[in-house]
Amino acid sequence: MVHAIEAPKLQTTSFDLEELNQRMASAHPREILAWCINNIPTGLVQSTAFGVTGMVIMDILYRDLKPNPPVPVLFLDTLHHFHETLEFVEKAKATYNLDLRTYKTLEASDRQEFAKRYGVALWHSNIEKFHHITKVEPLQRGLNELNTIAWITGRRRDQSETRAELPIFELDKYNRIKVNPLAHWTRKETWAYMMQFDVIYHPLLNQGYTSIGDEPLTTPVLPGEHERAGRWRGSQKTECGIHI
Repeated sequence: MVHAIEAPKLQTTSFDLEELNQRMASAHPREILAWCINNIPTGLVQSTAFGVTGMVIMDILYRDLKPNPPVPVLFLDTLHHFHETLEFVEKAKATYNLDLRTYKTLEASDRQEFAKRYGVALWHSNIEKFHHITKVEPLQRGLNELNTIAWITGRRRDQSETRAELPIFELDKYNRIKVNPLAHWTRKETWAYMMQFDVIYHPLLNQGYTSIGDEPLTTPVLPGEHERAGRWRGSQKTECGIHI
């Protein structure tokens, strides 16, 4: 059984997102996040898979801006992460004293139970169903339970063609504000921040995994390949569904 998403339609935001995008077009991510904290004091959530961009945002929120109460960090446990990912999540939680909120499917408690219910490789037989069960539904359930007004992502325009026109502020299909504070940054700028502030990062990044998702669907990236070439290798897929 696949649970249907029943996220309520929220009232349209009173913020002028077009004006905000113009005003923040070249703003530092810190300025964008500070605006969010000041103007959306409740209902602000960071969604992250603990990649480099997510860690930049997390560092700004938890080390630099330090809002009180802290911004909840929503993590999707797909049951198919690398064990290094789960270990790193715990390290980041301890480092920043995160208000971590973990969500996963209600249909299985671990990878073995998932395989018993859906087959040993649902990601091969039905990738859309796999992502709906492990990511799309848990994300929407989490955003609903956290009474989210705005959620922060780590997407950048240079990550893929589908993100090339990514705005800093947008609305998702449930009329939540979606904030992409690193939209206009490059991979180089992101890593420069990581090095400047000595931000911890996922250990697999040192092993050629430049973008890390589920273990069965992620491979190392060869020299000269695009940052996200190791995701869904051999297919035309560029998004898992949570940003569509």
